[in-house]
Parts: sequence; structure tokens; C-alpha cells
Amino acid sequence: MANHKSAQKRARQTERRTAVNTARRSRVRGSVKKVEEAIAGGDKNAAQAALRAAQPEIQRAAIKRIVTKNAAARRVSRLAARIKAMA
Repeated sequence: MANHKSAQKRARQTERRTAVNTARRSRVRGSVKKVEEAIAGGDKNAAQAALRAAQPEIQRAAIKRIVTKNAAARRVSRLAARIKAMA
């Protein structure tokens, strides 16, 4: 446990940031899952709409360093490629 005032404050801040980051990571996973489900369902229009909704969440996570920029770009690119390959 933190023994002085600044360490206690840092512990509180870390707790808050962890909660925010967890929520943000969860939103990214949920939005990607919606795109995956639309792709699995074979509905190209729904998949494109889900990707349009997911892309800002993924990019925001990259800006906030929840995921790396390369990982975010790779994820969006691969989802877009899978949607493009749909019949």
C-alpha cells in the first residue's frame, strides 16, 4: 500500500485510468465482434456499417495507447479486406 501522500494520489489516479482503459478496450472488442458477426452472417451491408462504427473506436484506442497504432491499422485493414472479399 502507498505510504505517502503522492503515492496515494498516484494509486487513485491509476485506479481511475485502469477503469477507463478497460472500458475503452471492451468497447473496441465489442465493436470488432459486431463486424465479425456480420461477416460470418454474410451480410455485406451490415458488415460495412459495423466497420464504419468500429473504426473510430479502434482509432481512438490507438490514440489513447490502448492498442498500438500498427495493431489498430492492421485490424481495420484486415476487417476491410474480409468485407471486400465477400460475394
